[in-house]
Amino acid sequence: MTNLYRLPAEDAEFEHFCGGNLNGEHESCVEVGSIPGAESVFAVRDNKPEGVGIELRFTKAELDDFALGWVKKQGLAL
Repeated sequence: MTNLYRLPAEDAEFEHFCGGNLNGEHESCVEVGSIPGAESVFAVRDNKPEGVGIELRFTKAELDDFALGWVKKQGLAL
């Protein structure tokens, strides 16, 4: 497997999934972006100032497994 952290992600376009902390100074968002030039590799990051530059990277399979597991554990429906 390729080291996902060696892939350049400067041109990644991130989607924002926001909620909570609506009355605070900073909106609470999780951002997910596809890494350009890499097949099915994504970066996940926090948008708050304290988290700038920190990201986690996952393959599509890893991210799908996490998302489905989270939905199931929380008792949510798709």
